[in-house]
Amino acid sequence: MTRIPEPIRTPDGPAYEGRLLDRPDEEVVDQGAAFDLRTLISRRSVLGLAGLGAGAVVLAACAPAASGGGATATPTTDSGSGTAAGTAEIPDETAGPYPGDGSNGPDILEQAGIVRQDIRSSIDGTATAEGVPLTFELQILDLANGGVPFEGVAVYAWHCTAQGEYSMYSPGLEDVTYLRGVQVADAEGRVSFMSIFPGCYSGRWPHIHFEVYPGADAITDAENAIATSQLALPEASCAEVYAGSGYAGSSGNLAQVTLAGDNVFGDDAGASQLATITGNTADGYSATLVVGVDTATPPAN
Repeated sequence: MTRIPEPIRTPDGPAYEGRLLDRPDEEVVDQGAAFDLRTLISRRSVLGLAGLGAGAVVLAACAPAASGGGATATPTTDSGSGTAAGTAEIPDETAGPYPGDGSNGPDILEQAGIVRQDIRSSIDGTATAEGVPLTFELQILDLANGGVPFEGVAVYAWHCTAQGEYSMYSPGLEDVTYLRGVQVADAEGRVSFMSIFPGCYSGRWPHIHFEVYPGADAITDAENAIATSQLALPEASCAEVYAGSGYAGSSGNLAQVTLAGDNVFGDDAGASQLATITGNTADGYSATLVVGVDTATPPAN
């Protein structure tokens, strides 16, 4: 006979496996599809992290928090999104034509070595992207569980080069795998990547793509993603970077687009996708963004 699980009484009401019951007066088995989905995703997250082994856990733990410029130069601060309090769900966005996740041609997520914090070089080390250093950090929050850190989820991030090209797709870069990588969220829901500042190509605001998966074991199938979105970079920092060498054409392209007019960020001018950034061109930049993920609502993409 199957034992019916009993909820636990908390100050906020009855809960099961850390999730408040949608229908407090009914049993756990009668909570409905939305509650069942949140439970399933949570279990997948735990199983995914457990399946990684000690090596991947060390990789996640060793990912440093974003840091600003050195003491020899005064960093500027270009603020975007707010803090974790009152975080909204990150908008679902297109993965674009160059995802590299198997949904449109090449698939880097099946390659050994894709779980890495430094994405400046190809996985095999044969090519390195040049540009102003950028460390970007995402903190993933589990909105279906009250906004707690989403520990154990895997985040795949990718972006264009300083020239606006994409590895694995652009002519001459088909066999290059830089500016793409996966990190597993730590106990605070944080992942961090060492990269370069992306360029601005015609028709798009400067951005970084990312997909969130229940765990590292789920990344080999793009349909497993529980969120797909993009991070927007603040205008002032973009203008500083593009004024320097190595970003030919980016200043002109930036002058022709706006956040409000961008075909991805234009719905709300990137209100919940605009990163907070510090740093300077001499020492590099650090960008941070809080990302709310709600597994109770199905992804739009």
